[in-house]
Amino acid sequence: MRFPAGTGVGLCLPQLGPHVTAEVMVEFARRAEQLGYSGLWVQDHFMYPFAPERGYGAPGRPAPDQYRSVFAPLETLAAVAATTTSIRLGTSILVAGNHWPVQLAQRLATIDHLCGGRLIVGLGVGWSAEEHRASGTDVATRGRRMDDFIPTLLACWADDPVEHHGPFFDVPPSAVRPKPLQKPHPPLLSGMWSPEGMERTARWFDLWNPAGMRAEKVNKMVDEVNARRPQDRDPIRVITRSFVQQPGGPPPADGDNMTRMVSDAREARTAGFVEITLEHNFWDGIASPDDWLAVPERFLPVLDAVRG
Repeated sequence: MRFPAGTGVGLCLPQLGPHVTAEVMVEFARRAEQLGYSGLWVQDHFMYPFAPERGYGAPGRPAPDQYRSVFAPLETLAAVAATTTSIRLGTSILVAGNHWPVQLAQRLATIDHLCGGRLIVGLGVGWSAEEHRASGTDVATRGRRMDDFIPTLLACWADDPVEHHGPFFDVPPSAVRPKPLQKPHPPLLSGMWSPEGMERTARWFDLWNPAGMRAEKVNKMVDEVNARRPQDRDPIRVITRSFVQQPGGPPPADGDNMTRMVSDAREARTAGFVEITLEHNFWDGIASPDDWLAVPERFLPVLDAVRG
């Protein structure tokens, strides 16, 4: 995928919470594309543990209530692929422990064809012990599993015959198709932050999501990643995020917090980021299906900010 000059503004698809319907999802995507937003994004959770072992961001902390109902990410993207023509579609992020790489390679390649090569694949290691256990994986080995997951996924997207023999995944000589429409594969977006995760980002990924970090710190970390990057790879680029309301946090003091998000957008434009994605899944301002449908027009000032 070639990214156009300038910085875009992305939105999170209606996916989380009690007010999402198939009709809202499709109409939201249509409006976002028509208004000129650059991306539509989904995330990856499938259950709501009542007593999480690890906690959401802190020991014992429950996940936000919006996670009690989550439309499946890839099925959501497939539906939106059929109703849009130009806007980027992406996962930010898929939790590797919720998936198995050969099957995921096929599903993602299918979506890349359905959307005409507009897919960005975001991957991370996740945090939920319960979701790992329900998926037949182990949260304690999620980093080492990721180190085998990505090479397996990339092998499946390369020429047949596919073959991979690693510590977690073993693929005998096989044909694995379809291959992605984008060559050599859809851009990979890293959702990892740890030192080990940044090493993986440098080695395999095309993009990084710093999720709300200030641009000055982001650029410093990106410079460090690029210094360790293989010489034949293009520099890592950034798709950042601005939170309308922090998960589980209080409503913003000035209502919609538009002033701060406009400032974030201008900062992202100055820093040369590919996109700033607005994270509105956890915003108290979404209390009905109509509130979801109002999001694309409500945040047009942010889109105007990146256009200068």
